[in-house]
Amino acid sequence: MHMMLLAATPALRMAPPVMQMREQVTPVGAGPVSSNDFRGGVVPTRARQMDKPILVQGGSLRTWTYRSPAVEQVQVVLSTEGRPLDADVELWHGPDNTPCKMRVYVENGQLRPFSCVIETPRGPNTIAIRNIGQLEFPFAANVFAENVDVPTPDSLAASMTIQGGALRTYPFDPTVDSVQVLLKTDGRPLNARIELLQGPNNNKQVIELYTEDGLDRPFLCFLETIGSGNVVRIVNTAPVEFPLTASVVPYSINQNMGVYDNDVVMGGDVGW
Repeated sequence: MHMMLLAATPALRMAPPVMQMREQVTPVGAGPVSSNDFRGGVVPTRARQMDKPILVQGGSLRTWTYRSPAVEQVQVVLSTEGRPLDADVELWHGPDNTPCKMRVYVENGQLRPFSCVIETPRGPNTIAIRNIGQLEFPFAANVFAENVDVPTPDSLAASMTIQGGALRTYPFDPTVDSVQVLLKTDGRPLNARIELLQGPNNNKQVIELYTEDGLDRPFLCFLETIGSGNVVRIVNTAPVEFPLTASVVPYSINQNMGVYDNDVVMGGDVGW
């Protein structure tokens, strides 16, 4: 009798856990949501999230992947709540292939958010954005492939060749609120530095750019030129054998001249 009780004891001890596990698992597996319904519910949620900015903490990395070859260009918008912005933006096309990358610095990401258009032909492509700033300096990142800004006819018409190692400066009137910058080459690599200055050696925004093919992947960005004394400086950091074509023209104009009545104008009577 003692042996029979000992033999029956393990069965009595193991039975309750088995039943409890089944009671916990059964409602999930046998619920009203099927696998097809579950997949259909995830797609709209992710589509809505793509339209919302994602907070990128200091030292972290976020990626956006586009597998469809129909996506030929995407727009990247970075902003902060008034703090500096320091980021690395890269385009990944295949393993260990980075055809486009840039380093972005903005003094005030709320006053001057960063916005650029990256060409993504022949998918799949991945946009990688890394916050290389400290933990105290997060920024909001948004990447979208619909309703992407395109160069204006004035930007396509006004172009200037910048030889390797040379630079060009473009001063703007206080009525210009934003400027569009278009850089491209004849198929050679593109290495450039784009600077927005307001005052002597006062960099408000700096972009260090590399593109492996400036004809297949031209670079388009938009700079906020709020106030007076704004100058855009384009530096071709490549050797003399690699010239580039730059076009820097106004993008939006502020007709309210009264706003700038009390501003100090760099260069004397320029713009008055």
